[in-house]
Amino acid sequence: MPLAPYDGEMTDERPPRVKDLGPFLREQRAKAQISLRKLGELAGVSNVYLSQIEGGLKRPSAEILQKIAKALEISAESLYVQAGILDEERAESTEHAIMTDHRISDSQRQALLTVYRSFLADNAQSEDETPDR
Repeated sequence: MPLAPYDGEMTDERPPRVKDLGPFLREQRAKAQISLRKLGELAGVSNVYLSQIEGGLKRPSAEILQKIAKALEISAESLYVQAGILDEERAESTEHAIMTDHRISDSQRQALLTVYRSFLADNAQSEDETPDR
């Protein structure tokens, strides 16, 4: 099937939040003073793929975002929000509820947050793996 001729109009069908991921990731990398190559080594992701993510050409899975977040020492949730995987208000309200519940100890709060965040990552990864219908 031949390609349609280029009409000079480019469309960008990515959700608005996905467009925010590349610049956000680049900003976080600059704050951490880490080169693209070094981030790739730390995260176990090719620097070419990272460059494509920063350029908005690739949409990484939740698992890749989690690796990048760990390498940058930032929360994976912040990357999930930027990628449009996680609703910012919902994540913040749940985490806030856990953090402000003084009926549980600090170690219990941390354990709950860890479990909650792992569920979010698992669910986001499952959504990425589900084929479009």
